[in-house]
Amino acid sequence: MNNIVGVAVLDTGLYKHIDFDKRIIAFKDCVNHRTHPYDDSGHGTHVCGIIGGSGYASSGRFRGIAPMANLIPVKVLDSKGNGNISDVIKGTMWILDNMYNYNIKIVNISFGTTDNISNTKDLIYHVETLVQNGIVVVCAAGNNGPSPNTITAPGTSKMVITVGSMDDATFSSGRGPTDEGILKPELVVTGSNIIACSNKNNGYTSKSGTSTSAPIVSGAIARVLMNNPLTPEQIRMRLKSCCNKINIPPNQQGWGYLDILKFVTMD
Repeated sequence: MNNIVGVAVLDTGLYKHIDFDKRIIAFKDCVNHRTHPYDDSGHGTHVCGIIGGSGYASSGRFRGIAPMANLIPVKVLDSKGNGNISDVIKGTMWILDNMYNYNIKIVNISFGTTDNISNTKDLIYHVETLVQNGIVVVCAAGNNGPSPNTITAPGTSKMVITVGSMDDATFSSGRGPTDEGILKPELVVTGSNIIACSNKNNGYTSKSGTSTSAPIVSGAIARVLMNNPLTPEQIRMRLKSCCNKINIPPNQQGWGYLDILKFVTMD
C-alpha cells in the first residue's frame, strides 16, 4: 500500500491533466462504467485541481493545496453535473471496499441535494459509514442560501465537515441549522473565482461556489494527514481550534473562517 494520502473525489470524473502527473491512482465510473479517467463536465477536474494540482502547466501559479496527494476520482455525476442518489451510494460503497488499497483518508463531495429527508436517508447512512471507518468526509454547504435550513445533503450529516463560503456575492452559501437543529456549516473559506485545472488541453478555469470551498479544506486536511495519523474526530477538533469568527451571519460561518496556515503547521 502506498503511504501517500489518498483523496477520493465523488464528482463528474477527472481529465488527465498534466498537473496530476502519476497521482491518479484509481478511477471508478458509476455513471457510464468506463474504465479510464475522463471528465465530460469539467467540474470534477476543477475540484481535483484545487485539492492536488501540481501547477506544472502554469509554472506553479495555479497550484493545489496538497500537490503531493494521490487522487481517486469516482464519477457519480453526468456531463451536466446531475446524478442519482443511487450512483452516489454506489460510489461510497466502492470507496469503502477500496480504502486500504489506495490509502483513502479523505472523501470530497462538492455537490448536494435538496431532496427530502426520507430520500436522502440512505445517502447519509452510507456517507456516515465512511466516517465510522476512519475516513474524513468533506462536503459543500451548497449555494441555496441565504435563508436558514439551506444546507444540502449529505452536508446535513452531523458527522461530516461541511464547508461554506465567506465570499458569496455571486451566489449564496448554504446556511444552517439543519432540520435537526445541527450547527452547519462547520466553517468557511473563500469560494469565489477559484482558478484550477480545466478538462481541456491542460488548461485552467475559474469557478465559484461552495463546491470550490470544500476542496480547499480537503486539501488542507490531506497535508495534515501526511504526517499525522489523526481520526476524523481529531481532525474536526483541530479545524475548530483554527477558526476565527468574521463579520458574516452566524448561521453562514459556523465555527468561523479557517486559518489554513495555522491548521497545517500547528503541533
